[in-house]
Amino acid sequence: MKLHEIKPDEGSRHSLKRKGRGIGSGLGKTAGKGHKGQRARSGGGKGPAFEGGQTPIIRRLPKRGFSNARFKTTLVAINVSVLDRFEANTEVTPALLKQAGIVKQMKDGIKILGTGEITKPLTVKVHAISQTAKEKIEAVGGKVEVM
Repeated sequence: MKLHEIKPDEGSRHSLKRKGRGIGSGLGKTAGKGHKGQRARSGGGKGPAFEGGQTPIIRRLPKRGFSNARFKTTLVAINVSVLDRFEANTEVTPALLKQAGIVKQMKDGIKILGTGEITKPLTVKVHAISQTAKEKIEAVGGKVEVM
């Protein structure tokens, strides 16, 4: 098979209906929109929330809650098992994690979670750490510093 031989599956592509192109097309004159009225006009019709003139439900129901997203902090979660790739007695910092390709995008900080096992003592400097992760790191002789 060559690139010029590739064709789309049967029935997967449809030709466009060319509206308003004469009587013979079957969609000439009014282009399938009927005669006059709101829906025949450019940009005609009502939005999806229109309920025939009665007050839409979106306006009848009260507004609730608020979004505090401006002040939200997003932490990148990493498991303890990932730290085992570093050599013993290494100081693991956010910069080192990014350099090693473990953290792709730095957000507001890094949090270490307790899934997996660790066998080497490390000094870990991160923004947050779970209790189980802290216990596992300290059990093998490592240290934890919260920045």
